[in-house]
Amino acid sequence: MPFLRLCPGRSCATRLRPGAARARAPAGGAPAAREGVARGAVLLAGAGVLSGCSPVGAPTIPFFGAYFPSWLACALAGILGAVLVRVAFVRLGVDDVLPARLPIYVSIAAGLGFLVSLVSFGR
Repeated sequence: MPFLRLCPGRSCATRLRPGAARARAPAGGAPAAREGVARGAVLLAGAGVLSGCSPVGAPTIPFFGAYFPSWLACALAGILGAVLVRVAFVRLGVDDVLPARLPIYVSIAAGLGFLVSLVSFGR
């Protein structure tokens, strides 16, 4: 049989035969039930932690009749702020001395975005 060559060390015939013995559950079922209860408790605790503190929801900004997510506005403000900081650094000559420009400007954009979020929405 050609499929026996695919299973070195074990006989595939016993696994593929319809009447072959299958793995059985532990006797009594108590350990399996405890595992299910423990898994449910962990999932319930995780859902409680991830639910947050306030039932208000995400802050949004009404913009032309649609609700605009505030995190996107804060990200845009951070990017524009980083561009302005770069222009100032170029004029001051600091930009040429920076060793890793991209991580520095990304950090400035993130910091300004977080600051706008904190000042505007208090979060």
